[in-house]
Amino acid sequence: MALSHEIDYQIKGESIQIVEVELDPMETVIAEAGAMLYMEDGIGFESKMGDGSNPNQGLFDKLLSAGTRMLTGESLFMTHFTNRGNRKAKVGFSAPYPGTVIPIDLSTFPNRELIVQKDGFLCAALGTKVSITFNKRIGSGLVGGEGFILQKLQGDGKAFVHAGGTVIERTLNNETLRVDTGCVVAFESHIDFDVQAAGGLRSMIFGGEGIFLATLRGTGRVWLQSMPIRKLVQALAPYGRNSGKEGSSLLGSFFEQ
Repeated sequence: MALSHEIDYQIKGESIQIVEVELDPMETVIAEAGAMLYMEDGIGFESKMGDGSNPNQGLFDKLLSAGTRMLTGESLFMTHFTNRGNRKAKVGFSAPYPGTVIPIDLSTFPNRELIVQKDGFLCAALGTKVSITFNKRIGSGLVGGEGFILQKLQGDGKAFVHAGGTVIERTLNNETLRVDTGCVVAFESHIDFDVQAAGGLRSMIFGGEGIFLATLRGTGRVWLQSMPIRKLVQALAPYGRNSGKEGSSLLGSFFEQ
């Protein structure tokens, strides 16, 4: 695998964060389509199939890679931002919903790879391979509804992952951690990941914690988020345009016009 570009960065903001990447001339950062917030003069961008980690990749392999990305709900293309000027220039990236940006140095992992929730990847230095991986326990992944299709980041450079709300980093030492399925952001690839029933029938129906929980086992780091997009949507649903009594009343109908 090609060596990743050595990019500099700054995380800006508190509860709604962005990442600002500083590129030397001819350095490149790759990002999900639509993630760019701003870019300085001298930076050019191009939408490409694939992450550019393998310059010799053929058209068939690029189509296969792009097709698998569609399984995660991401765009067919990735955007490559390159500093084509003769001095340093910056480009900023933001996620589609409020939260925290987690900087990851892939070279610090024993196997230089990280497993990420399917919509967690934000951007990375050129040379980072972005692919998908399937939960080995297909049955539990399908039943649990989350955690079946995941993203894999591989390389030796900087990558940035987005999480909703507050981020909790835990280091497991031959331990087991059970988590709400939507709250798992990322984990080291040698961590065993599964989705299991939450408990007895009464707890599953009346407990309010959901029917299934993610189970993480082993030794290594995991990252959790306090407000996944699913919970955010559920929290905002009662305030939707057609919710509440006012939506069905004459007075509510009047104000909607």
